[in-house]
Amino acid sequence: MVSLVWKVVVVFGILAVGSQGSLPQPRSQRRVSPVRYDRSENLASSVEAQSEERFQEVRRGDQRRVLLQRGARKDADIYLRHEGLRDDAATRTNCKNRPIDLVFIIDSSRSVRPAEFKKAKEFLQAMVDSLVIGRDATRVGLVNYASTVKIEFLLNTFFDKSSVMQALGQVEPLASGTMTGMAIRTAMEKAFTKEAGARSASMNIAKVAIIVTDGRPQDKVEEVSATARASGIEIYAVGVDRADMASLKLMASQPHDDHVFYVETYGVIEKLTSKFRETLCGLDPCDQGHNCQHICVNSGDSYICKCRPGYILNPDKKTCSRADACTQGHDCQHICVNTRDSYMCQCRTGYVLNTDKKTCSRMDSCSSEHNCQHICVKSGDSYVCMCRKGYLLNADNKTCSRSDPCALGHDCHHICENSDASYVCKCRAGYVLNTDQKTCSRKTKL
Repeated sequence: MVSLVWKVVVVFGILAVGSQGSLPQPRSQRRVSPVRYDRSENLASSVEAQSEERFQEVRRGDQRRVLLQRGARKDADIYLRHEGLRDDAATRTNCKNRPIDLVFIIDSSRSVRPAEFKKAKEFLQAMVDSLVIGRDATRVGLVNYASTVKIEFLLNTFFDKSSVMQALGQVEPLASGTMTGMAIRTAMEKAFTKEAGARSASMNIAKVAIIVTDGRPQDKVEEVSATARASGIEIYAVGVDRADMASLKLMASQPHDDHVFYVETYGVIEKLTSKFRETLCGLDPCDQGHNCQHICVNSGDSYICKCRPGYILNPDKKTCSRADACTQGHDCQHICVNTRDSYMCQCRTGYVLNTDKKTCSRMDSCSSEHNCQHICVKSGDSYVCMCRKGYLLNADNKTCSRSDPCALGHDCHHICENSDASYVCKCRAGYVLNTDQKTCSRKTKL
């Protein structure tokens, strides 16, 4: 009966990518203790039935959460595409992993039967399918081993997902032996090199090796694994069936709870796919629930809130208010006027807006419309009206009336008479006008 009891072997963890090459750790971890599967078909069926029931339960919860968040996620996708941050492949797979240099080290010794080896390859393909593969994204290599080691393809062999998936499907087992230590050394010395496509340490891209084996190593693994880890390679060890747990721990990086995986048969190895997907991709913080009013944008293992155009983020960093565009900064020379979601420029009195719709020039007030009846004269930023000679400006300061020169004042000795726009002097009877045309003298009798 002991063999039929589920035994907790490893707690699956989610790793965070750090400066030492660790993988992204989600903001909210769900730590699930895996079960150890017996080769008994009845137990396997029972386990799979319970796993499927739990899967459907989680799936229903995920669907409800996705529906609630769909509006904000749509806004986030639009925002990221606008900012050039959304990767099309990432959108399709929903994988948020940072670029990593990933090398699979797969055991194809005689103990791995053809059907089991096929299951192992499907497991690797499922992991690749969830990643963003590309020259500037995640690169994948494969080391196949038994008593000999064969590099099936390097990190710089394929830069698209379909090619990697196809290459994984075409790998053939090597048959005898389990030289795991030799395989780790080959990966370290030949697969994780610059020539093989591994990126430099300055790029801060994690180097990850995932070993899948079903047996006890026939060579030493402790020293070579320590050397590989010291060189910056993070090692995950997946044991199947007869795999030796002590050897898995000697190979894997610390903490072992996060780097050692075990299943009873290749028939259930696909159960690890979702756990590795979470480990390599990380959970989407925005999909896990957020309180952004408008847009949720993933930021590392958390998220930040953004607002739609025309709005600004409030001090609570969650809600949004319509923006006062002019107070947010503008390039108007004179006056900024808010419009619906933006602003427009205007000029002060006496100026006109230039064709750039930003700067202003002093206007010629008299060259534009004015209401002077006779003469317009510029005065500062405005103008004044004047009248032609012989006319007077009326009280409205705009119109003009013919003037009465004599009434305005004259220097005639006797009589002033209006003459067009001026006047002439005349004398009364018995007098004559003097040569000054102003004064009069009595006539002399002859």
